[in-house]
Formats: sequence, structure tokens, C-alpha cells
Amino acid sequence: MKILIIENEVYLAQSIATKLGDLGHTCEMCTSTKDAIKSNNYDVVLLSTNINGQDFNPIIETFRSAIIILMVSYISNDTVSKPLSAGAKDYILKPFMIEELVRKINHYQDYEKLKKRDIAYKKYLTHSFSTLTNEYDHDSIELPIFISSSFQKYSDAFAFEHAYENDLPIHFITLSDPKAISEIESLNQDAILYIIDYQTLKKSDKKSFCSLIANKKAIVSSTDKIENVEHRVLEIKSENNIFDQGDILPIEDYVKYIVLNYQYKFPDIELSKKLGISRKSLWEKRKKYDIIKKK
Repeated sequence: MKILIIENEVYLAQSIATKLGDLGHTCEMCTSTKDAIKSNNYDVVLLSTNINGQDFNPIIETFRSAIIILMVSYISNDTVSKPLSAGAKDYILKPFMIEELVRKINHYQDYEKLKKRDIAYKKYLTHSFSTLTNEYDHDSIELPIFISSSFQKYSDAFAFEHAYENDLPIHFITLSDPKAISEIESLNQDAILYIIDYQTLKKSDKKSFCSLIANKKAIVSSTDKIENVEHRVLEIKSENNIFDQGDILPIEDYVKYIVLNYQYKFPDIELSKKLGISRKSLWEKRKKYDIIKKK
């Protein structure tokens, strides 16, 4: 990582830079905030609050995308509270062990990676589920609940939307995993359990499974019809029931489904190529199925 050390005690700055350099990091030093804001291409900024008469807000604003850790000699509103409120990530009290500083840096680096990954996953899921139109009043839905849908994606959309609406983490489990039951037993009540592949359980195991999840925030998905359970069962049918027939789709039904669900994702030229038909045939299919493409 590229690290900027802002410290007016040159000996201390050099000592920190040497130790971090031995760990493979690239360090640069400066003794004033004025010199520091000339560049902002750093992963981590170590900011000493001992520099008298310096305004730290420009530093925090300039390096907002970096991990800013305050190096303080004492804790006060000016040295800790205000900079943290402005956007600094954490502080460390002088004198400190370099291992403790590295632990803080690694912690926030991992946090930033997870945050970016979470944003990417949310964007992908929003895009992936954008063609699914089922809407539910998630505030009124009590868990556990069983979801029956021949199209797995509908159950996925319900589970992730429910977790998002209730601001709860979600834990994914497939019952095809031999360790699934022990995993369910070990999890606490603070997360939603999204459990798929209920249809893979043996009939003799389903009763004990239902007892296991009775007091848990569980959403259980099955691609088969669900019968003989005491909990609520929600059946989600795919648009136009295309995937709910339990058989290989007729070609016409398949084409109809693809046109309905992918006409806004692909231009007509690409969509017709994927279906192996001409643009004229695609237009004729829309007319035949009474599909209107909004511009």
C-alpha cells in the first residue's frame, strides 16, 4: 500500500516509515497539512494531531477515499471526536506498537473491500431481478415461510428483497450440502436464513426440518409443490406461467418468454440472433403474442 505520514516529529515519522517499509509498504512523509494536500494518491494517511495551528479538515476532505488514521498524544474533542465526525476512520494513541497500527490498517482495508463488494453485489442483484414484477408487503410477512416456484430466480428475488426491506443480513444455505442441517442449527436469530433445495430432502426428514426452523427467520425455497407443512406457503408463478408447467417448454412458449423478459436487455438485432430468427420474424412474434415494446 502507498502510505502518507503527516507528522512534524521527523524522527517518529522516519521510524514509522522504516517499519512499514520493512512490511512491504511504500511510505512518504511531510510535516504540514499544506504540503500534504498537494497529492491525494494514497491508500492510507497517518495524520498526527500534534501539529499545532493546523486545520485538519482539508486533509480529511482531500483524502476522503483513503483510510485516515489519527495519531494522537491525548484524546479530546479536537484531536479525536471532530476529525472522526469529519471522515477519519480511527485513531491510535501514542506511543503505539507498529503491530497495532498495522492491525488497524488491515482492518479498514478489509472493510473497504467488503463495502465495495457489497455495493457491486447489490447492483448486480438489482439488475438481475429487474424483470421480475412480483411485489409484496414485506412488513406483514412473518417468518418462517416456504416459497414454491418452478423458476428459482423468483424465490431468490423474494428472499433478497425481504432481507433488504428489513435491513437484515442474509445467510444462504442449500440443502444439497451434507452439512446444511448442522449449519442451520448453529446460526443465531440475527440473520435471515435463505434455504433452497427443500425438494431434495427425503420425505422422512422434512418433518424434523420443519421443527428445526420453526423459531428461525427462515425463507425456504422449493422448485416442487410444497405440501403438509404447518408454516405459510407462498406459491410464486412465473410470468405467463411459462416455467410452471413442469415439462419441457414448447418452442413458441420459450420464444414468447425470451421476448417478454429480454427485449429491454438486448437490441432487436442481438435478440433475434440469439433466438435464431430474423428481425422480421421477431416483429411478427410480437404481433402474434400481442407484445408491445415501449420505447
